[in-house]
Amino acid sequence: MRLIVEIDPPLAKGHTMTVRKLKAVPRRLEALVAQDQDLLKALVKEALDQMLQAEMTEFLGAAPGERAAGRGGYRSGYYGRGLITRVGKIELRVPRDRSGEFSTALFERFQRSEKALVSALAEMYVQGVSTRKVKAITEELCGHSFSASVISTINKGLDETLTKFARRRLTDDYPYVILDARYEKVREEGVIQSQAVLIAIGINWEGKREVLGVELANRESQTSWREFLLSLKQRGLSGVEFVVTDDHAGLRKAIAEILPQAAWQRCYVHFLRNALDYLPRKADDDCLQELRWIYDRRNLKEAQADLAAWLKRWQARYPKLTDWVEDNIGSTLTFYRLPRLHHRHMKSTNMIERLNEELRRRTRVVRIFPNIASCLRLTRALCAETHEAWLEDNRYINMDLLREERKEQLRKAA
Repeated sequence: MRLIVEIDPPLAKGHTMTVRKLKAVPRRLEALVAQDQDLLKALVKEALDQMLQAEMTEFLGAAPGERAAGRGGYRSGYYGRGLITRVGKIELRVPRDRSGEFSTALFERFQRSEKALVSALAEMYVQGVSTRKVKAITEELCGHSFSASVISTINKGLDETLTKFARRRLTDDYPYVILDARYEKVREEGVIQSQAVLIAIGINWEGKREVLGVELANRESQTSWREFLLSLKQRGLSGVEFVVTDDHAGLRKAIAEILPQAAWQRCYVHFLRNALDYLPRKADDDCLQELRWIYDRRNLKEAQADLAAWLKRWQARYPKLTDWVEDNIGSTLTFYRLPRLHHRHMKSTNMIERLNEELRRRTRVVRIFPNIASCLRLTRALCAETHEAWLEDNRYINMDLLREERKEQLRKAA
């Protein structure tokens, strides 16, 4: 099977190349690929080689062997270049032009997060807080140990790129925003502390997802969330209509202050987990399952009818739970004001939880970051990688549905 890179639009003189996506390996082959690292490496190598060829074709304005008027130069063979990927080291053939002016952006983009990971491990090694395993990992990834000067050189360019990403101007409106925090362990002045990683994801009117911001804070508090949201506003965040978070008191207050026009949706998944605190250990499984079904109704009226029936059925057996649910469930039903096809995406923070899981998988190698800068560097690199992948994806949500709903509301109000 071949892994093909689609180029959109077709390459021609003056056109800009964008890689639409790699055609996915069929699911029936996923198990085979997972078991055969050599096959996976071959697939990735073929895809990347094709991307390099496409970049050169765009640069020259002509495909290999093509006679084209006004072409920008000629090919002049290849040189070998190793690329460290998540499936191992891949040897690529990078095309050259006769004038030596062609330069590919593939390596910098593909390796940004890997550089940040290596940097974190390297700093641990130099500072003497690593183990022999860390030393082995860094040498395997880069082929040598690290000096402080080498780390400084690696970090300088990487930090400049990531700072641009973190401080970029937000020029779109983002009607949907999802906020969440996770924690990483960081060594500061010999003391291991937990640092909150604050993350914001937005969905613009094209229906595309973006990582809007990533910052560290000593803890998840109203003050830290307020400063984070203010920084987003200062960078241009606007048009926010709907915010999804968990039930953190400080975060709720910060949203009410900085984004007062936005409706707040409490993540229903976190809500159901919290409900376990109000149930005995050997509670009837049907109780929570029926509560879960309330979030799959077509509209708020149906959900409220199901809630009334649920309260009536379980009040006698679990009064502590039913009282708590009746008092708190309202904020988890806010999503019913959105178009129906948006419900499954916007009733929880699952979108950002998946990003957090990827962060967790990659930062697990480090365990304890040697300093705050190292932690922020790797986290931002991983978020930038996800952000760029999302921008190349097809739209995540059809926002025309929300536009039409808003128009209908205006017509009724007129």
